[in-house]
Parts: sequence; C-alpha cells; structure tokens
Amino acid sequence: MYEGTRITSILALALGSALLPAACSSSGTGSPDDPGAVVEVCEGTSQDGSTEFLRRVGCGADFEALASAPVDASLPGARSVKVVMDQADQGALYFQNSVLYRIHYDFVSKHLSGDGLPYVPALAEFNATEYFTPDRRFVLGAVTHYEGPGVWALELSPYDTASADMIAALFKAVQGASFFGSKLAFHPTSEAVAVEAQKLPADIPVVSTGDLYAGIDYQPLSLGKAVGRLHFAKAADLDSEYLSHQDIVVLDQAPNDISVVQGIITEEFQTPLSHVNVLSQNRRTPNMGLRGAMSNPELLALKDKLVELTAGASSWSVREVTEAEAEAFWEAHKPEPVTLPTLDLTVTDLRDLEEVTPEPADGESLRDAIKKSVLAFGGKAAHYSILVRTPDVPIQKAFAIPVYYYDLFMKTNGFYDQIEALLADAKFNTDVATRDEKLKALRDAMKSAPVDADFQALLKAKIEAEYAGHKMRFRTSTNSEDLDGFPCAGCYDSNTGDPADWEDVLDAIRKTYASAWKLRTFDERTYYGIDHRTIGMALLVHHNFPDEEANGVAVTNNPFDPSGVQPAFYVNVQSGGDVEVVAPPPGVTNDEFLHFFNQPNQPVTYLTHSSLVPEGQTVLTAAQIHQLGMALDAIHTRFSPAYGPAAGKSGWYAMDIEFKFDDDASPGEPPTLYIKQARPYPGREAAADAQ
Repeated sequence: MYEGTRITSILALALGSALLPAACSSSGTGSPDDPGAVVEVCEGTSQDGSTEFLRRVGCGADFEALASAPVDASLPGARSVKVVMDQADQGALYFQNSVLYRIHYDFVSKHLSGDGLPYVPALAEFNATEYFTPDRRFVLGAVTHYEGPGVWALELSPYDTASADMIAALFKAVQGASFFGSKLAFHPTSEAVAVEAQKLPADIPVVSTGDLYAGIDYQPLSLGKAVGRLHFAKAADLDSEYLSHQDIVVLDQAPNDISVVQGIITEEFQTPLSHVNVLSQNRRTPNMGLRGAMSNPELLALKDKLVELTAGASSWSVREVTEAEAEAFWEAHKPEPVTLPTLDLTVTDLRDLEEVTPEPADGESLRDAIKKSVLAFGGKAAHYSILVRTPDVPIQKAFAIPVYYYDLFMKTNGFYDQIEALLADAKFNTDVATRDEKLKALRDAMKSAPVDADFQALLKAKIEAEYAGHKMRFRTSTNSEDLDGFPCAGCYDSNTGDPADWEDVLDAIRKTYASAWKLRTFDERTYYGIDHRTIGMALLVHHNFPDEEANGVAVTNNPFDPSGVQPAFYVNVQSGGDVEVVAPPPGVTNDEFLHFFNQPNQPVTYLTHSSLVPEGQTVLTAAQIHQLGMALDAIHTRFSPAYGPAAGKSGWYAMDIEFKFDDDASPGEPPTLYIKQARPYPGREAAADAQ
C-alpha cells in the first residue's frame, strides 16, 4: 500500500551515509551580538516519547522527541519527522511523532478526522487521493536531517504528484515553524519530483542526491563485528599478496574478488551489489566504506595489530584486542560446515535449457525441483531453466552440459588422485604460498589435458546443428555456487570459445573446469568446511554477445529496507560491456537507482549517474527501465515459492539478477533486454545477524 512507506529510506538508506542525530540545546543558539541568529525555544516535549505531535519544532530536543529511528542498518543516523499540512484547515501544519505514527494515515485518521474537520476516508481511498489528486486535502512529507553534509531537507514520497505550488506551500509552512527553517532545502526523491522542483520559486533551495552523497564519509554495507589483524593493502596488489582469513583488510578500493577475510574497509565507496559485498553478507562479516581510510589516523595507529572492528548502522569503531580475545572470537564464530548435495552422474545428455529443471511434480515444491536439478546441472543452469518458462523474462537460447563430463574429465586424467595427494600434504594445508603454487600447477595441467572424444563429438554436433556461426560462452554451473546460503559470488570463471577453431572451444571448457581450483575459491570452500572431493561443475552454454550496449546487476527488492515498507528494485547499470559494473575502475561511476515499480507512475530515484555517458543522460531509456522492471517483477514472483517467506509469514527476500541490453539479434534496432542470471540474494539481514 502506498502509505506504507518511509520517506527517509529513499535517500538515506540508499546512500548508506553516516548520519548522527542532531546536537541541540533548549537554551538556544542565538546571541545578542548576532540578531539574525535563530534562537531555539523548545516547545516542551515529554521525555518518554509520548508527545504525539507538535505545531512547531522550536529546538533540537523537539525534533529528537518526534524523529523516527532508521528503518534499517543502511540509514546510519539520519533522523526524520513526518509533516502534514491540512489544506481543509487553513494550511494547519503538524509535525507528527514518527515513532508512534510510522505512516501519515495513522496520524491523520486519529487526530484530524471529524470533530469539526472532514472525516478521513479509508486507507485505500486516502492513498488514491492524498498522493495523486490536485484537489487533495493534505500535503504530506517529511523533514530529514542529514548530519554528514549538514542538511535539513524537506522530502516527498517519490511517487507523490504534488504540484510546485503545493511543495512551496508546505516548504514555507515548515520553514516558518522550525528552528532549522533558515537551513531548510528541498530534496527531490525521484526524477519526476525533480522535474516539478524546477518550477519552485528561486528562494527555495534545492539539494540533489549527489550533493548529499558528497557530504558522506562513512558507508555501512554489511553490518557486524569482527576480530582480526588490521592489514593495509591496495586492491591492485591482491593478485600477488596473500591475505589471511584472520585479517581485517583496509583497501584503497573494492576489488572484484577477495579471499576470505574477517572484515573489509575500502577508501572508495562500493555498490551494495559488488561481489565483495555479496561475499561479506554471505560470510556474515563487516564491510564498510570510509573516505580517507588509507590515511585515517585511528586505523594507522592499529596497523598490523589485532583489533575488533564494529560496522554499525550509524557509526563504526575499532579497538585493540588481546590474542586470547581474538582466539575466543574466532572459535565462537566458525561458520557451520556446508555439506554439498551429492552429484547425479547418471545424466549424460546435453540438455536444452527448457528441460533442465522441469516444472515441479505433484507434491513437489519449486525448491525441491531446483535442488534435484542442481545434482546434475549445478545452481546456475537450474535457476536459469526456470526463467525460460517465466513470461516477460527474455533470455538467450541455451543448453547445459551435465556434471558427468567434468567428473569424467577429472577421473580419466588422474586429477582426483592429485587432489587427494594435495589434501594429505600438511604444508599445502598450512602454507598459503605452497597452496597457491600447487593449485596453479593443477590448473595448468587441467588446461592442457585431453577431453573425451565421445563428448567432443556430441558437443560439436549440438553446436553445429543449433548454434552455427556463433562464438560460444561456457559458464560455470556448480553444486557450490548460486545456492541459498552459499552463493560464492565470483568464485568461478566462465570462458568463450570459437567453434571455427575447435581447440579454442576445448580451451574454454578446460579453463572453466580449472577455475574450480583457484586459490580464493579453494580457501572459500575450506572456510565453510566443504569437502573439496564433493565439488562438481556443469556448464551452461549459449552464444556469446561481445558488444552489449549496457550491462548491469539488480536486486528484486530494496536492499536498503528489508523491513519491506519501501519495496523497490535496486539497479546498477553501465554503458557498454567493457566496464565491470560490480567493480568499476577508480573514478568510474554507474547509473545506480531505485525503481519503485509497484507504485503509481513507477518513479525512479537515481543515487549516482554513469560517468561514461554525457551529463544529463542515463544509460537506460524509460522504456528500457520499464522492460527491466517487468522482468524483475516476474522473476521475484516466480522464485518466491522457493526462497520467499512461507505462506502467512513476513520476511525480506530478493533475487540477485545479471542482465544486459544488446542489439545483436536486430542490429540497428534499440537494444533489447536479456537476463543472464538469477540467484538468491543473501540479503542485508544476514550480516546484521552477526552483530
């Protein structure tokens, strides 16, 4: 329902900003020497939080008495008070207690209905009129204090169609009834509201999301507490620098991949959909952005020492700890061992995508069907197969190579015996340099090993008959990735081969198989207690699109609001296919936005804009955003029976999606959408549980 929103979450949750409650004093801030200064005169609110509303906010204490707490961990200290202007009562203004009354309707239906005032209608009618009609009774908004950039902002709901005149009237009323009036600015919460804000009078300052973002220096991403040795490193050096699973690492920027560590601090802010953040959430370890982290005096003073790092909703802290404290923490926080499903080695056919995961049989759930398919075809192919029968979800024609052929490759070339020898080698298990060297030797051997002739003939016939003239993409689909509770984002590598040079295809397959034995991937499995002997890799195969016009990732729910009161799709998208959207190079930004697909007018709130397109333009058109929204909505609904809350239960759930827009099928036509992947998203609550 429309009223079930929390306006503060639109920006502050999305920014992940470090915003603390306003410092204030009832004695005032004015001075006889400065007659223009605003003197704070408190209205006399109760100390127990029972004040239901005020007609004016005279001091910081008044504001704090009414302000709501953050919706979740991504709202680091931002404080918000909902406001109501009653146009049926000569513009009477109310600052409502936003803890007691989380939505406007609850407040107005109790305090502004009857007794000489018009009656407030039922919620459905209220929602339909008070956000969208020009003759509405109320103008509804919220005042949010962003302490980081020092901004007091009036905000509307992103789908509110209030006119510039309505906004100006509310702004002037709030400005004249608050101690912060001289500092107040209007902050548009969506592109549609921003267009209307251009019509505001010149004396109403407008602050953009970018302005607010620039004033933030702390970005909490995966909340929690960790103990480890504080290690400073540069992301570019991680390929040659070993990290311990007992390290808390401070980095200049977010790498695309990282081995198991206790916690991560990056100087450059991250996207919540980055591989390292998804990994952190799944590992239940803290991950945060901190501007100036590499030169932060507090961190530098503890370099190479054992510390406890706490990444909280509004602030972070670090303190030195003893060896005994560290050992006790590590022992208490060992992850529960993960047992992988037993492989099904009876399936030997190259199976078209439509048949990889059949519709659930009678008495079988969708999740059961996926789990069964994983045994022969791995997580990626099992999930992708569901999409082929999901309306409004465009995907590529594809087929799957079952895990049987990986097992055959490993057996016939003696690689299982080599792995057994490695696992029995004490130095391999205790010395990371030795482990890295020997795993590389194993991968090199795999990249040059023979591939079964019968399998080659089967594969060649399939490609020639159905995929002639295309380079082929061989994507990993293992029984240890894209799974609920163990997504292992970025653990494995996919590769492309050109059938015109058959050896190129074999090289792509061998390199993809070999990626199961990368150091980071091996150590990730070890950390989770996974038996390496149980790993199996199927392959998802489709033709390769080398020159997509846009590539992106999305989450089918609002990761900044797991309470569910502010549902939206969260999207990161970049122009072209050359820049990694989940780990862009330094100084490169993506289009990052929230798409309120299920709200009238489907508003879009941009958090950042791509630095690779001209200023004022966006990577996707409105039509493309709508097409993407249709697909995300369909995917969210389709997988809800498998990963969503049980019937009658509440809870936050989302799918993690990769997509692209490409004109390969119709050159010269507007690029069209293709969904590349769907897997369960671990969700912010995973890391929050670690607190």
